[in-house]
Amino acid sequence: MAPAARAEWIAKCRKAERIGFDVIVVPDHLGMPAPFPALVLAAEATERPRLGTLVINTSFYNPALLARDVAGTDQLTGGRLELGLGAGYVKAEFDDAGLPFGSPGKRIDHLERTVTELRTRLNDPEHQPRPAQKQVPLLLAGRGDRMLRLAARHADIITFSGVEKPAEDGQMAPLATAERVAERVSYARNLLGERAQEVEFNFPLQMVRITNDRRAAVAEWEERAGLSVDQLLEIPGMLVGTSKQIAEQLRHTRETLGVTYLTALEPDMDDFARVIEELR
Repeated sequence: MAPAARAEWIAKCRKAERIGFDVIVVPDHLGMPAPFPALVLAAEATERPRLGTLVINTSFYNPALLARDVAGTDQLTGGRLELGLGAGYVKAEFDDAGLPFGSPGKRIDHLERTVTELRTRLNDPEHQPRPAQKQVPLLLAGRGDRMLRLAARHADIITFSGVEKPAEDGQMAPLATAERVAERVSYARNLLGERAQEVEFNFPLQMVRITNDRRAAVAEWEERAGLSVDQLLEIPGMLVGTSKQIAEQLRHTRETLGVTYLTALEPDMDDFARVIEELR
């Protein structure tokens, strides 16, 4: 969810908890509230949900200072933090911050150094502040071979991007087909080897719509996404139909891809809450 003014943000978090969500996540973009203070306030407003970043742009951070923020936030949220990290992809934000927008390889290099240093510092019993959890769960998001290799080595949660590549010039990012998503999941599972049973698979939901007319609901996406209605309806992140139909779709996704963790966008909260109720 997008953090807002204090009262509005508290109301959003309490609603998410009340209607059944297990995790509340915030993004990390310039022009939006800072993620860690937002999560500390979310912890004060709620009791049950875990609280995560989806995802921290590590290119904005010195690893040592990020370790301090992570440990302090986990401490102040009572051990409810999930740390999602990414390499950053919005060039305009780097320009605004006066930071070099390196190649994808250089940004992933920095992400890898950050992951390594965070693990070293947060696992050091002498490091202060100490996180509340013995190990803060690490989420890594991506779809390319190198990102998935990094995630297979280090992540507790892998988020599979539902797009083929980042959006450009304000255009909609091209969505990955169901076949491409399945191929990426299979690639990661093979890399995980014996760790496959320990790592949770997460998928972002592009759309959740309760409707009796599935085809009409996704037709508006056809031209923008460059995919047919039939292809759109097969994408794991496009949840369209009655709550029963969507629940069955999610059961199928779990059985075939092993995806057990789904992230809905804020505008879809109410519709997805109906699906949660159906699943439970």
